[in-house]
Amino acid sequence: MAMWRSRIVVVAIILAVPVALANCSRLGFGVVNVPTYFGSYQRRADIPYGTEPRQSLDVYVPPGAADRPVVVFWYGGMWRWGSKEQYRFVGAALANAGYVAVLPDYRLFPPARFPQFIEDGALAVRWTHDHAAEIGGDPRAIFLMGHSAGAHLAASLALDERYLRKVGGNVAWLRGWIGLSGPYDLDARYPPVLREIFREPYAAADWQPIALVTAHAPPALLIHGTDDGMVSAQQADLLSQALSGLSVPVDCRIYAGSSHFDTVAAFSLALRAEAPSLSDVKDFIDRTMTGAPPKVACPE
Repeated sequence: MAMWRSRIVVVAIILAVPVALANCSRLGFGVVNVPTYFGSYQRRADIPYGTEPRQSLDVYVPPGAADRPVVVFWYGGMWRWGSKEQYRFVGAALANAGYVAVLPDYRLFPPARFPQFIEDGALAVRWTHDHAAEIGGDPRAIFLMGHSAGAHLAASLALDERYLRKVGGNVAWLRGWIGLSGPYDLDARYPPVLREIFREPYAAADWQPIALVTAHAPPALLIHGTDDGMVSAQQADLLSQALSGLSVPVDCRIYAGSSHFDTVAAFSLALRAEAPSLSDVKDFIDRTMTGAPPKVACPE
């Protein structure tokens, strides 16, 4: 009887997670993060990488880690919402896959506006590079990853070297980057709040990653869902074409039937079957580390 009750509870949780995550509710993140409290990785929380209140990060380290690839992950939330604690399931998944994961917070609107959150990202990368060996990572194997607004942040850092140069670094610090459901050809007119987040003296050429592509960009993995009702999968297609047109290695995966949230929710243990995000990320990192070429590109 007890076994059946536990099975019913597990099924109920799994059925509740998609709805809760789709609404970005606190309950949804709480449910999806429950399994992450039981793992062999070590989590170090609230490490400052700057002096502002939201300039802190969490680190997830696999057992016995040394010289492992390091993945820096930024969450989305339209540059207005989110916290690193909500995405513990991403850090746990990456650590359990054998990587060191770094999850930074960053300043949000209001009061932050573009490019302050990108500048926060650069500071977090600087911290990661400087402390990689201390946390079991390889400073020569740093990968950036983000979902939605976080993918925009990762893309901006990977494609516009000015941010890393400002903190004493350069794009050579990056082995590759990964975008999940990212807005790369961002139209900052809609919804209206974006006009306040992205405003003068900056223009589209500053905040659209697709306008920042150069032949020196690091290899990229772009993941998107066909059923994304917030950011069209065409954005990944266009960026893939821009990168491959300059002979930058790019691997593009478009998941049939996946929504805007599925691409990141699939890192959670309960929703692992919803999309192959984690396996594709692992494949991309491992292939990049061995110098293997990308597998596929977005369909024309």
